[in-house]
Amino acid sequence: MTLQHALFSFNGRLGRRDFWLWMISWLVLMVADFFFAAKLWITYQTAGFALVVLLWPTAAVLVKRLHDRNKSAWWALLFVLAWMLVAGNWAAAMPQTWSWVLGRLAPSVIFIMLIIDCGAFVGTPGTNRFGPEPEDVRFKSA
Repeated sequence: MTLQHALFSFNGRLGRRDFWLWMISWLVLMVADFFFAAKLWITYQTAGFALVVLLWPTAAVLVKRLHDRNKSAWWALLFVLAWMLVAGNWAAAMPQTWSWVLGRLAPSVIFIMLIIDCGAFVGTPGTNRFGPEPEDVRFKSA
């Protein structure tokens, strides 16, 4: 699999190694992005734009990893749900305990479950409904 296919296509399957390589790369890029913004080397709008630009490849990697686990891409919407719960102003709508449960605990549980499912468990052996076993991503042309 080419790097372009791994980062920009939603078809096929992706192994754990390549999933973790992208997640670590994404984390490093996000830390650098917001570090530069905090130091005022770039604007917060530029940092936000960089985050938005990285959404597509992150979604593609997540969907292909879910395909390797023989799960539909619809499971990726759990990440969207968790982000929406984190962003909500629950303190204005309900008591402090419930706002903490909805705004912090529930999203944390969702994130942890998905990271464990995608990052720790082996994919489906052989061919599944999303294609053949994943090849490692080639970072150099052969």
